[in-house]
Amino acid sequence: MHRSHRIGRLRAAVLGANDGIVSTSGLLIGVAAAASEHHAIVLAGVAGLFAGALSMAAGEYVSVHSQADTEKADLELERQHLASEPEFELQELADIYVDRGLDPELAKEVARQLMEHDALAAHARDELGISEVMSARPLQAAVFSAVSFSVGAALPLLVALEAPMAYLIWAIAISSLVFLCILGAVAAHAGGASMVRGALRVLFWGAIAMVATWGVGRLFGAVV
Repeated sequence: MHRSHRIGRLRAAVLGANDGIVSTSGLLIGVAAAASEHHAIVLAGVAGLFAGALSMAAGEYVSVHSQADTEKADLELERQHLASEPEFELQELADIYVDRGLDPELAKEVARQLMEHDALAAHARDELGISEVMSARPLQAAVFSAVSFSVGAALPLLVALEAPMAYLIWAIAISSLVFLCILGAVAAHAGGASMVRGALRVLFWGAIAMVATWGVGRLFGAVV
């Protein structure tokens, strides 16, 4: 079973969940390292969850909508070219097929038949690289990112709620790294890649982020 149809949803879900775990655990660890009280740490985590989810949704929507706008503009330009220069566009499509291995006569016949069926779709797919599977979906990306961020952020937040203050930093750090390993493995499996590599990839960067925020919290906590 091919997995390319999952790319948009998988990317948004993995990005959101990974960001939720890393940013929230880092925030909790940083605040805890500054010797804050338990309720202040939890409050910071809750604020980070809501702010992060909204930020992810807005950011994904704007960025993916920019991609969609670019695709729309390119399709409109291609539509104009097809109307004004059909022979040139036919040869352009045939040249693409020649570059892919067809002989010139067959390439031109394939291009002709495809353009008779749906000229814009043929050029969108083979000249511009735009297809229904790969096209940008801003709202879908925004929703998946916000939901996945919230789920990811809730995991270290729940640990912070239950863990005793004396072991709070270690509990958040270790549990978050475990969550990241699981996320990386599941995402890699869904995408058909190595689960071990996927887990190690997110584990490495997640650990760096947590150490960095712990150091910032210790530094500013001591100064303030």
